[in-house]
Amino acid sequence: MEMKEFVYLITLAEEGNISKAAERLYMAQSSLSQFLQQFETELGVRLFVRTSKGIRPTNNGECFIEHARAMLLEYERAKNELWDNENLAAGKIIFGISSFRGLGVLPKILKNFYERYPNVKVEVVEENSMRLEELLLEGKLDLAVIAMPAVRLKNEVSILKRDEILLIANKDHPVMEYVRPMKAEGQYWVDLEDTVQYEYIMSGHDTILGSFGREMFRKKRLKWNSLNNNITAPMAVAMAREGLGLAFTYRSCAEANENVRYLRIGRNGVFLDLGIAYPSGEYHSNGAKALEQVVREIYRLH
Repeated sequence: MEMKEFVYLITLAEEGNISKAAERLYMAQSSLSQFLQQFETELGVRLFVRTSKGIRPTNNGECFIEHARAMLLEYERAKNELWDNENLAAGKIIFGISSFRGLGVLPKILKNFYERYPNVKVEVVEENSMRLEELLLEGKLDLAVIAMPAVRLKNEVSILKRDEILLIANKDHPVMEYVRPMKAEGQYWVDLEDTVQYEYIMSGHDTILGSFGREMFRKKRLKWNSLNNNITAPMAVAMAREGLGLAFTYRSCAEANENVRYLRIGRNGVFLDLGIAYPSGEYHSNGAKALEQVVREIYRLH
């Protein structure tokens, strides 16, 4: 059996649909379907059940696919160790970062890293922090930037940067009536209580900004208004920029724009730490460590 066949089976299980799996694998649906039929015939065991909605693993299939994942991870780990021994003459790193956070820093990170290690490839996985932590626990990432505190990752996370959660508003939004200037020129703050009379554009419960914002309202026993409450962070910011509501964002993701104001929440602000995390208990390759160094350098400048 070839390693690529492990990838086929794992992708089929994750997608639950032959057509979607084939699209993700950049192969013809007929070829993937033929592979699965031939593989099951060779094994003499049915790995997937066909349903009206797609496919799902049988009990035997789930067991086999878990072994396939473990073998594939071990294979990737072995390759990393070989590349380490060659002083990063080649290699591959799977790096996780949220789409919103990555907009400002990821291109700089990759450009800087490739200038130093042109033969080491970085595969980027875009997910929110909660999902990135799950992927780290599953051993599917080599390194990730996540919001802290980590829920289940403990010893494998270190502080990267302290970030601030801000509100973004159009400069002509009526909330500006309640805004106060800070000592630093061009910076402002507002009491959360004065903002809830206006509509918010919220991210989902499964995101840091979404869950953090809801928790702030809950602690202060504030009722907030939101017609759109499952919007991605970049879209929420874009909508707020046009005056369609208020949205939460990070100071590290704030882009200068003459038409918007970034507002500190309360006089003292609301902060969270960013962490850089490795998979728990896994081998940490030299390539991942080199990428961590570049990430830290870029964040110090950002």
